Amino acid sequence: MELELLLAHADDHLPVLESGLPDDSLGQAPASAQRSRTPTHLWDPGGDPNDLAAQRWAVIAPEGPAGDRLLALVAPLRQWREQQQGAPARCFRVAPGLGGPDAVRWKNTVLRDESLPEREWPRYLLILGDLEQVSLEFQQGLGSDVFVGRLSFRDERGLSAYVDKVLRWERAPSAESRARSLFFTAHDGTAATRVGYQQLVLPSLQACRARQQRGELNADIQEVGNTEDWSAQHLLDQVAMPRPGVLLSVSHGLGAPRKGWSSASEQQALQGAMSLGPGEHLRAEDVASRPFLPGGFWVYLACFGGGTPRASPYFHWLRRLQDAGARMGNPEAVLASLPKAGEPPFIAALPQAALANPEGPLALIAHVDLAWSYGFSDVDTQTRGRASRFLGLLREWVEGRRAGVGLSALLRFASEANLELTLLEDGAESDRAAGRATAQDGVRRGHLWMMRQDVSGYVLLGDPAVRLPLARAASRAVTPSMSNAAALLGMPVGLPAAASSRPGVQGMEEAVVALMTGAESPKAIAARAGVSLAELRHWERTFREAGRAALAALSGSKGQG
Repeated sequence: MELELLLAHADDHLPVLESGLPDDSLGQAPASAQRSRTPTHLWDPGGDPNDLAAQRWAVIAPEGPAGDRLLALVAPLRQWREQQQGAPARCFRVAPGLGGPDAVRWKNTVLRDESLPEREWPRYLLILGDLEQVSLEFQQGLGSDVFVGRLSFRDERGLSAYVDKVLRWERAPSAESRARSLFFTAHDGTAATRVGYQQLVLPSLQACRARQQRGELNADIQEVGNTEDWSAQHLLDQVAMPRPGVLLSVSHGLGAPRKGWSSASEQQALQGAMSLGPGEHLRAEDVASRPFLPGGFWVYLACFGGGTPRASPYFHWLRRLQDAGARMGNPEAVLASLPKAGEPPFIAALPQAALANPEGPLALIAHVDLAWSYGFSDVDTQTRGRASRFLGLLREWVEGRRAGVGLSALLRFASEANLELTLLEDGAESDRAAGRATAQDGVRRGHLWMMRQDVSGYVLLGDPAVRLPLARAASRAVTPSMSNAAALLGMPVGLPAAASSRPGVQGMEEAVVALMTGAESPKAIAARAGVSLAELRHWERTFREAGRAALAALSGSKGQG
């Protein structure tokens, strides 16, 4: 099996690396674990990770006047989130260049301020600004136990348009109760897209359809085009439909032409665009104004699809492999796609345009570096394909979880790889200290390094608190009869509301439905109902259990019939 790179030259759209890397090349991976161990527990262990009142939302902006302006533009969204969580949304300011170990220390000292109660430590963090203002290393250093997204636009009108779009969808969700789940592959004849289709897209389609048939997935599954009949127009036609959904696409991302980019502005406009075979690609202009996945989420697998870092850890590894005799093409071609000295890292134009589009997606996950097939495959196991790494992400989203929760379902695999890598290296160090022979498996270590790097390169662009704007499950659920609900809630049937200190059954039901749909903050709902938040939560649990009991009774009746 070979590792494939999803990167094509911008001029002829041919792969930058002419052939994949053999799996034994993993033994050449760097030795250092590089990243700290990342906890995966909830900050509120007993809370719902989708509940903003329990987990809290905050914003991070760069220091200085530019950060002030960004905060002013996002103020309507910040106020809306404060209403939803029933508490002020904290604002953090960070200096340019803060990243790496400093980011981890920042999380442990500033974000988790010991002078504040733990319930006030926000877990949803929205970063404002480009990669020079708030570094990519800072965003990645926050780890998988924080739900992080970023908004970066070259024109401030893009940020305003995105904020307006989020508020519009959240205040008036779609009437649709089922998400669409779309799968698209650019079948351009290259090995990388063929592996992507065989090991990710096709298994994902099959798994989703099987779950749908078992009633375990509330989504309409569709492959856009097929191996013989596909095109950009196929994709554009399907994503224009006004139904919220999730798109998973696999393609090469455009990198430098063979003679290099003519200017930094050309690179920032085209790098990471979706390659669709010779002479055709999907650019920012193609998704900027037409309906493109309105109210949806996009998982875009392609090199530099989310942006381009200042430097890539892969380059030195590729050079080492070439020096060792690997036949792989020219690693310098990869280096040509990185910013030149003095040029900044940047978020790609394609996702910026999609997010700024009023009829575009609410969130997007893409790679901010070289994207390999390793994110969805293994080379040292019999399983090989690992579509489940992305299936968990898709399932979270179509079931109505927030965008940041979906990304964490993917990033946990990077955390697991990092933990095993750290343990392997700790064991080798212990052997050396004790004078014992070290039998470290270089290929296994390389496998772990590669998987960690590839998976952790995916970032969320958009507010991590958004979710697909579907009709909520609460409005579709079987509602318990009023008599059952009243009895379960401890209220005599037929008792007038005025005769009790509690609201009537209808008022209680309305409060519970509002809580389950996220229409208001839990505190606001409890205050209007005249009860404590704990009492309101008790109502919700009782309501849900009554609904399950009714369904169980129906199921039993069918079985007897």
